[in-house]
Amino acid sequence: VQLQASGGGLVQAGGSLRLSCAASGIIFSISVMGWYRQAPGKERELVATITSLGGTNYANSAKGRFTVSRGAAKNTVYLQMNSLKPEDTAVYYCYGATVPTSWGSGTLVTVSS
Repeated sequence: VQLQASGGGLVQAGGSLRLSCAASGIIFSISVMGWYRQAPGKERELVATITSLGGTNYANSAKGRFTVSRGAAKNTVYLQMNSLKPEDTAVYYCYGATVPTSWGSGTLVTVSS
């Protein structure tokens, strides 16, 4: 299974970005997909996940600002990020609950103050 993420970039504080991720190499629906992030010098952490039925889970830091969604196409996931802060700067990784776990290559989000 391969996950291809896109949509990162440089944005000013208060701005918005939308990340996209699509899985290939799998014919079944992935039960849980989502996003993790890793800031410089820190461990990878959960941002948000969503099940195939639409159930969501958010990190406290993402609640109220980020929205995770599944696309109409099978095994696609999006992350709408609003009111971005400099502390949101990180490499964002797409995640898929496959066996073994699937990770995208990462997309860099930089939020300037």
